[in-house]
Amino acid sequence: MAQFEDLGELCKSWEKAGRNEFLKQCRSHVAAASNDGVLSANTQGLRDALYGFIRQCLQGAVQPDVAAAALGEVSHMHAGVSSLIADIFSIVDIETTCLETKPETDAETKSERENMLELLKKCKVFLTEPVLKERMEYETLGEVKIIKKDTFKQKYVRLKTKVFYKQQKFNLLREESEGYSKLGAELAQVNSSQSNHEQLLESIKSLIGCFDLDPNRVLDIILEAFECAPHLDNLFAPLLQNYMCEPMTICHVLGFKFHFFKEENITTPESLHRLAALLLQHELVGLDDLYPHLMPADTDIIQNYKKSITEARQFARKMTIVLLSDREKEEEEAEKEKKENKDDKPADNQKLGLIEAMLRIGDWSHAKQLMDRLPQYCAVANLPVASALCDLVGALIDPLYKQYGMPKGAKSKILTPPAGCKSVTVPTKILDLSPTFRMCNYLGAYAGCQPALLWKLVRLGKVLMSKKASARESEKEQWEEVYRNLLSLIEGSLLPSMSTLDNNACLSEEMWTLLKLMPYNIRYCLYGRWKNNTYAVHPPLIRIKAVITDRAKYIMKRLTKDNVKPLGRQIGKLSHVNPGILFEYVLSTIQRYDNFIGPVVDSLKYLTSLSYDVLAYCVIEALANPEKERMKHDDTNLSLWIQSLASFCGTMFRKYNIELTGLLQYVTNQLKAGKSYDLLILREIIVKMAGIEITEEMTPDQLDALAGGELLRAEGGYFSQVRNTKKSSQRLKDAFLTDHLAVALCMLMSQERFNVVFKSGTDGHVKLLGQLHDQCQDTLVQMGGFLANQLGTEDYTKHLPALSTMVTEYHITPECAFFLYRPMCTHAINSKFDELRKQERSANNSSKLNSQQKMQCYVNAVQAVLASLVESVRALHIPKVWDDISPQFYCTFWTLSMYDLYVPNVSYDKEVNKIRTQVNSFDDMASTKRKKERERHNMIMDKLRDEEKKQAEHCGRVLARLKSECENWFTARSTKNETITQFLQLCIFPRCCFTASDALYCARFVLTVHQLKTQNFSTLLCYDRVFQDITYTLASCTENEASRYGRFLCEMLKTVQRWHSDKSIYEKECGNYPGFVTVLRASGTESSNKADQLDYENFRHVCHKWQYKLTKAVVSCLESKDYTQIRNTLILLTKILVFFPLVLNLSVVLEKRVDKIRTEEKDKRPDLFALAMGYSGLLKGRKPHMIAEDQFHSKDTKSQSASTGTAKKPSAPNQVTPSGNTTASADKADSAAVSGRESSVSSQERTSGTRPSSNHPSASAKKSGSSSNSSSPVVVKSEPRSETKSHQDERKEDKGPREVKVRSEDKGQKDDKSKNHKDKVRRKEEKTPRSEKSSSEEAKKESRKSSSKEIDKTPKSSDEGKHRDNDKDRLEKRAPSSDRGQDKSHKSKRTSAGVEVEAREDKRSSSERLQRGESIASNSSQASSGAGSRRVSPGKEATEREHKRRKVGHQSPTVSHVQEKTKEGERDSHDRSERDRESRRDKDKKTAEKKRDHSEGEREGGHDSKRRKDEESGGRKSSSSPSSREEKDRQKTPKTSSSRPSSSGDAAVNGERSSSAKKDTPKERERDSSKSRKEGRGEDSSTDKVSKRESRGEDGRKEEMRKSKRDNKEEEEDRHHSSSRKRRP
Repeated sequence: MAQFEDLGELCKSWEKAGRNEFLKQCRSHVAAASNDGVLSANTQGLRDALYGFIRQCLQGAVQPDVAAAALGEVSHMHAGVSSLIADIFSIVDIETTCLETKPETDAETKSERENMLELLKKCKVFLTEPVLKERMEYETLGEVKIIKKDTFKQKYVRLKTKVFYKQQKFNLLREESEGYSKLGAELAQVNSSQSNHEQLLESIKSLIGCFDLDPNRVLDIILEAFECAPHLDNLFAPLLQNYMCEPMTICHVLGFKFHFFKEENITTPESLHRLAALLLQHELVGLDDLYPHLMPADTDIIQNYKKSITEARQFARKMTIVLLSDREKEEEEAEKEKKENKDDKPADNQKLGLIEAMLRIGDWSHAKQLMDRLPQYCAVANLPVASALCDLVGALIDPLYKQYGMPKGAKSKILTPPAGCKSVTVPTKILDLSPTFRMCNYLGAYAGCQPALLWKLVRLGKVLMSKKASARESEKEQWEEVYRNLLSLIEGSLLPSMSTLDNNACLSEEMWTLLKLMPYNIRYCLYGRWKNNTYAVHPPLIRIKAVITDRAKYIMKRLTKDNVKPLGRQIGKLSHVNPGILFEYVLSTIQRYDNFIGPVVDSLKYLTSLSYDVLAYCVIEALANPEKERMKHDDTNLSLWIQSLASFCGTMFRKYNIELTGLLQYVTNQLKAGKSYDLLILREIIVKMAGIEITEEMTPDQLDALAGGELLRAEGGYFSQVRNTKKSSQRLKDAFLTDHLAVALCMLMSQERFNVVFKSGTDGHVKLLGQLHDQCQDTLVQMGGFLANQLGTEDYTKHLPALSTMVTEYHITPECAFFLYRPMCTHAINSKFDELRKQERSANNSSKLNSQQKMQCYVNAVQAVLASLVESVRALHIPKVWDDISPQFYCTFWTLSMYDLYVPNVSYDKEVNKIRTQVNSFDDMASTKRKKERERHNMIMDKLRDEEKKQAEHCGRVLARLKSECENWFTARSTKNETITQFLQLCIFPRCCFTASDALYCARFVLTVHQLKTQNFSTLLCYDRVFQDITYTLASCTENEASRYGRFLCEMLKTVQRWHSDKSIYEKECGNYPGFVTVLRASGTESSNKADQLDYENFRHVCHKWQYKLTKAVVSCLESKDYTQIRNTLILLTKILVFFPLVLNLSVVLEKRVDKIRTEEKDKRPDLFALAMGYSGLLKGRKPHMIAEDQFHSKDTKSQSASTGTAKKPSAPNQVTPSGNTTASADKADSAAVSGRESSVSSQERTSGTRPSSNHPSASAKKSGSSSNSSSPVVVKSEPRSETKSHQDERKEDKGPREVKVRSEDKGQKDDKSKNHKDKVRRKEEKTPRSEKSSSEEAKKESRKSSSKEIDKTPKSSDEGKHRDNDKDRLEKRAPSSDRGQDKSHKSKRTSAGVEVEAREDKRSSSERLQRGESIASNSSQASSGAGSRRVSPGKEATEREHKRRKVGHQSPTVSHVQEKTKEGERDSHDRSERDRESRRDKDKKTAEKKRDHSEGEREGGHDSKRRKDEESGGRKSSSSPSSREEKDRQKTPKTSSSRPSSSGDAAVNGERSSSAKKDTPKERERDSSKSRKEGRGEDSSTDKVSKRESRGEDGRKEEMRKSKRDNKEEEEDRHHSSSRKRRP
């Protein structure tokens, strides 16, 4: 209570007020009690106060005397208080006794005990001795001197012995033989008919009383009698219950019996186990009481079980280890160990024997309790226990089995459950099987000891599944419970028990009949736990796993194509009961060695249905293995193991009827997770099971066959013959339709195409992303083609969503949506067409319709089907799109296919002829077989012809439909350019990269639109936009898309080349077509534009422009150093090789770029090296089919027309007349590539301006001092070659593909600028002689470096060095105006007011030949038509030149002779002054070079000086190169022309002849090739010639003059005899 909470405070103030307060409160509690000697009121508060006060005394707060006095006063308050105080002392006594056991160092605890004893002694005054003796321990009583401790202890022991251990009855049989014999006789006379246990009990009691028999001994004899007659349990159980009411006594007697057998090492008899089981069943003994008497101990059992598991694992480990010791010795030792183990008797386990006895009598509850005490499956690992449990389960299910599961006509034994089986009831219906199934789970893998039980359980499981499927909704929950217990039974007992059997194929098939009723996900869960968990729990299964794996290794090592049958049978035997372990090793072998796929698949024909299903699971498990890397180490290619598994899956699923749903669902789940690696599995399955191949390596014949019907595609569209795929295709279709997997896969693959690119992050390699994208794309095409072929109209419409739904809700691209929707649309149109045709027949009462009526019906059907589609596609794009193209055209383009536009008659004929050849080769067969094969092949030929006829009719109907629609395709609301843009962006480009067939379809569709004469559609503009610049398109393509894009361009080029090849074809197919109407921009004062047809010659110019554009784009990609661009470009070039390049000089450009890639990528990127090697060989093989540029299109016609325009318009020399339209005028820019300048088609396009040509008529006239108006006609008439060359130079200098060239400044002004610049240079040279010296030194240094084919930078002290530095920098940086600046710099150094025309013309012609890598001799041997490549007689040349002069200028030749003499004089004077200056500079250079060499030799030693001497000798050798000879020719030319002033054109011809004559040796040709290689590395030929000319000394100049004289003599002889002289090729 609250008033006693502060006893500590009361004790502190005990003397003052504490004592009175304590007593006062005690009186208040005692006052409520009656004075009868017992405290009847609530004494809790008083007890707490007294206990607390005594504790305070023990702790020393109050002295024992004071405390005893206070307690005495309290005891006088009521008679019952002394008893209460005694109780408290007993409690305190126990507490202090316990505290006394603490260490002796605890002084405080010891003082409490002493204080308690002292207080107790003081309290003896009011506490009587009887009370203390009753409550206190005798040790305490002895310490307080109430009793004598030793005497009391002796008396206590004697009394206890007398009470508990003194024998008062006869225990031994010999002590009272008569009484025990009568008892035995009485118990032996008991039989089953006597059920009165009470009478028997009275007899036993009489014998005990008469003969003084020991009751425990009598109990032992009764148990012995019960043990001998266990069937009389109904008699002995009540007898024992009435005889001995204490169960512990019976338990002790029974335990004594068990201990006897264990101590004597005697096997415990089964009768004793049965006795104990019966006693437990009748609850005469408790299991917890009996369990400690059973041996061995639980720890020993657990240890032995773990030991068995360890031994099994060691055995498995030994099976996997290769031992180098003698195998025979090991086998002998193993046999000895086995014999020893057989001789050793198994240890006696009384607990397991008791469990067996319990199961035999049907006491499942006690047996279950005892089994739960042991490790799992430890009890059933003992064969007798497992057999007893199997017998019990079999007896329980036998009635239901005979009622539902037993086959008709089968016989079986009658099994009855044990009598008195109360813990388990016999099930009477299927719903009652749950307890029995739970009982079976205790069997584990040891139910195989009775295979018949497995059959019964499996058959009952089938009955359960069938009844569950037809159960009512109200019973669903009950059936679900039974179903869950069945699954536990299959997982825990049935499947593991199968593994212990010996190759039981029948049981495997029976098990499959049960498992196939379950969904695949449940089955696969069961297989996974069977394979991964079961074999690690049970010791026998651990050993079995090791043996199966070892046997599988043995078989796989010996499996070949030749022994598939015998080894396949062995694989089948192993797989009947242990499929998971076998297939795990087989699949691991296939992943390592893909050449095992064929033999392994052939050897699997002996498997059971269950084994096939487990194999499918094992494949999925192997694919989903997280420990395996799916990518190779380079992270750009899939690992070989997944490729091998994919190939194995396709082959296996095609050959055997295995359920595919699980594997397809796995692929679907992987796609949901954003993992598209496993699409390779789906691809292989579709290829093998449906025969639909998707490959980019298809031949043109195969692509042509794919445009035909289904039979033609199967016969000629694929690499492998599609045979016997009908059944496998049906199985695949059923698997796709299960759970709507077809739609899910299509949608996921369409989405994954872009997820691969946009959601992969920056970690993925571009090559890998491209491969994954192509894999998604190809698999989608495969699957779409399969569904289109296999699904009917209803199924396709039912499973596939609408087009708008696919685009808006599933967010797939329109090309994918139309690809999936196209078969549905085709089916709908055909169905509608058949319906309208029937209506038309019934309306006309005719059996057949004419072709016009059929076509009209088809058009109406298309309009009816596409009406809703046209409206739905409007939402796919913004409204502005439909201003350029109509929705009807959009739908038409996307719903048609190659089958609708083109009939592959050639492919049909080819396949028919091939089959006919096969029929003719059947003569060697037997007659019956030959007849069947002929009938089959003839039927195929008939089907092909019928199919061809149907397709032809269909294409006719489609063409009629297109004709009726084409007028409304393109509206006039936008320009043709915008229309073509939308058409290419929304139609052509998305579809041409979708499939190879679509690529051909796009090209065919463009041609069809052109042939339909569609209004507002420019075919020319469409082709121009396609060929304009393919750089960005190629850069964004994957590998397969690049291949398809190449096929598209190839087909487009094929059409263009067909029109280009023949004028009649062009006029017929393009002449009057609106697609080739263009606007001709006229020149001169008439600037009005008019629409007209593009003529044939201008079309050829346009074709050349397209060839050039393609070359420029391709070279740009090849020089980009980007892997994707280079790879895609090489793939595209391979595809279009037949039609590009067609011009020889363009092929040279490509060949050099490809050779450069081949050299650079040899050790870096082997795949690019392989592509470059392949294309290089193909390109070289195509060279004989290429032609020169002037054969591809007429250059002379263009130049002559330009010259004519200049002559007619002398007042406007800066205007150039186009060839007919914008594309023709742009062709002038393209002629840079024709002249062979590879640098013009480099990765950066040069757009240098037009420089004034010295050969131009106006320029020549200004230099001669005449006015432009009067001199221009004269020059044109006298020098037609110069006129032609000037136009060629203008085209050659203009590097960019501009539409129209306009000369931006007057040529006369430019010539004046060049004169002023020359004068400035001359004055500067006179003022700064030192700069000339340094310039000569640097020129000498540059000469040495040019001999080793390197161009170094020169000092910037001289003006020439500056010009050379600027030229080299421009070459290296490829600036747009490099050529212009370079030409100006050369001109400023070499020309003045009177520069010779013929020398520069000769320079340009030789430069052109060098850069093209061509020689005049080789061209003359090929007899090609060209101005500089044809050898003719001088008379014929003069006639041709005169003819050109009259045609261009219409002036007499005498005027040109006078003009020529004036020019020649100017040239001679200028040439002399130029040579003098060069000789002076060369002398200064020599002097400076010697001084520098001497100083450097002193500093660097002899080695460097020797190296310089070698370089000088190399430079001297290089002075005899072809370029130096051509330089000599140029310097000789003015003299030759001055000697013959009447034929200025001959000088250039003779100069070319002399040059070609010198190059006609193999050494010169080799130097020319090295020259061209040097130019391919980016070195400009003109710069090289200038450096060589400056590096020559005076001696070299004299030698040149002597050689030029000899050459002039030879030229004179050649001029007279050239017509009859044959030149060496």
